[in-house]
Amino acid sequence: MTFQDFNFKPELAEAIKNAGFREPSPIQKEAIPLILEGHDLIGQAHTGTGKTAAFALPVLNKLELNAGVEALIITPTRELAMQVSDEVYRFGKDMGVKSATIYGGTPYNRQIEHIKKANVVVATPGRLIDLLKSKKITLNPSVVILDEADEMLDMGFLDDIKMIFSFIKGEYQTLLFSATMSKEIKALANKILKEPKSISITKSEVTNANISQEFYVVDEREKDDALIRLIDFYNPNKSIIFCRMRKEVDRLSTFLNSQGYSCKGLHGDMSQREREMTIKDFKRNNLDILIATDVAARGLDVNDVSHVFNYHIPFDSQSYVHRIGRTGRAGKDGMAISIVTPGEFRALQKIQKSVGSQIEAKVVPGISEIADKKGNEIVQQVIEAKIYDNAIDLVEYLKEGLDISTVAYKLASILMSQNEVKGKDKIGKSIEDIERLIKSAKNDRGDSRGRGRRRNSGGRRDRNRSRSRSSNNRGSKSRG
Repeated sequence: MTFQDFNFKPELAEAIKNAGFREPSPIQKEAIPLILEGHDLIGQAHTGTGKTAAFALPVLNKLELNAGVEALIITPTRELAMQVSDEVYRFGKDMGVKSATIYGGTPYNRQIEHIKKANVVVATPGRLIDLLKSKKITLNPSVVILDEADEMLDMGFLDDIKMIFSFIKGEYQTLLFSATMSKEIKALANKILKEPKSISITKSEVTNANISQEFYVVDEREKDDALIRLIDFYNPNKSIIFCRMRKEVDRLSTFLNSQGYSCKGLHGDMSQREREMTIKDFKRNNLDILIATDVAARGLDVNDVSHVFNYHIPFDSQSYVHRIGRTGRAGKDGMAISIVTPGEFRALQKIQKSVGSQIEAKVVPGISEIADKKGNEIVQQVIEAKIYDNAIDLVEYLKEGLDISTVAYKLASILMSQNEVKGKDKIGKSIEDIERLIKSAKNDRGDSRGRGRRRNSGGRRDRNRSRSRSSNNRGSKSRG
């Protein structure tokens, strides 16, 4: 099955093609037809399954682009709101779709002006409630999407969600996506959805069990040193290094080539011919390392990639799953290695939770570890090496002026010098440092949940009155 089978509008189909999408993921395959048919939907799926496109594409396809907001997407955090808004823009810009992103910490007036011009609004619950309660905006969308509903409930937004639906009038389609299906999520679904269809994508379908996943915590200034050290340690046959931006790809490609590595960059600003030549060189083993952005690597099909390096953590779990899926293909084992700063650590934890697989904390190897590993590799190479006639002649010639032990020491020294380990001995954080980061992140998460619940406990009586007034207006299909 391909995206062409959905018969999207021509502008949308072209945007999907340009994004490198070919075959829909399991959740896209199941959700898109149901959404296009107008059903309410409960989707149990993690971020890495491609669920954003699963609801964004059919919703964009159904927009009539009349005046007013036709789609409302509610997300738990500002970061996710921005990511979803970016996806809406990427796929909808050629259709003339305008979107507004609504979250706290930015001026009300500017956001209100954006909403007046928007076809799609992506919002966090707190700011959306403020705008609705103050009657600064009114919304009558034809579709409402709750993204990561379990996260919203964890953050104490249950009452906010219920209240938002009390402000929305008329008939509309409701889509609810959640990684888990707790009793609270099911109760919420029963309240706000009408005869919904249900689909579920399990964690086992998200990542490949053949891929080992590791992460290393380093300061930003240590990233280049850490990358070289890890490449030297693992000595990959063929690897891909993922960067967020084109300029990072170019810089890293220049740097690694200057250090003697065989590599090329791949990004969206390259011509089609340059891109094809680079991929061909990589497939034919003329390159050891490919440095790429997420968009450029879409559709890249190379079965013998042994290692994937995340030079920077991707913005979302879907990109992470796509990246590491370049290794461990065709039944082979693969390894995914992420180099993260302390500031990126929480983003990594969120990805790990969404993906549902274990990403193991490691410490960047020191010089002695690398030297020992390279020494063992040299020993194995010497044992397995074929003896050529000209090698015999060389050794016999050297024996005329040197004893055989000295000859062996000098030849071994030449081999060792070619595998010299450069850089400082200690790079990055220790296991103890990483454990403190994990503990700190857990404490922060607990505090934020408590604050969310305490904040939402106030004003509950007013919200109950709003729900009571709105329940009298509920029709067989309408909400509010």
